[in-house]
Amino acid sequence: MWTLASNMFQLPVPVLEKILRPVIVYLFLVAFLRIFGKRELAQLNPFDLVVLLSLSNTVQNAIIGNDNSVTGGFIGAFALMAVNYLVIRFLFKHRRLDQIMEGSPTALIVDGKVQRRALAKELLTEAELLTVLHRQGFTRLEDVERCVLEPGGVFSIQGKMPPLAETRHAELVARIEQLSRQIEALRSPAA
Repeated sequence: MWTLASNMFQLPVPVLEKILRPVIVYLFLVAFLRIFGKRELAQLNPFDLVVLLSLSNTVQNAIIGNDNSVTGGFIGAFALMAVNYLVIRFLFKHRRLDQIMEGSPTALIVDGKVQRRALAKELLTEAELLTVLHRQGFTRLEDVERCVLEPGGVFSIQGKMPPLAETRHAELVARIEQLSRQIEALRSPAA
């Protein structure tokens, strides 16, 4: 029993190495995801998803080294979360640096027109863009007034037609105003 507990919690590598490995891999991944663009973050197609999953498996040994202990896992996880927290806090206080690191939004559809250069820059096809629009409830490219790929890989989409809820709300307000005028008209002669 003692051997089992010893194997689970005994570190075969120094604690400093357990902390430095995830920090180095974290910084490497942040830099390379920034270089390779927003597409990887958006996970648009099966190829991008496979790359992200393979990437996590590829760097696993670089993070843990020759250590499979529970203690080593806790130290590595803590180091990853700590460096992420520190980077986010630092960038929060240094907005300009955050903008440089994050990048800028890319308008893919402007005034209802697909921006082919922007699609090419982000390595997106019209079919992939249409898939994203379908997920948001749009059936055709022509239904979209504006579509922007944000730095974090999120799509912001604005349709040409107001949303159904907005249209119904406007209709209800108009009907209530009409009924109010009719009620006022009925009250006026009686007064």
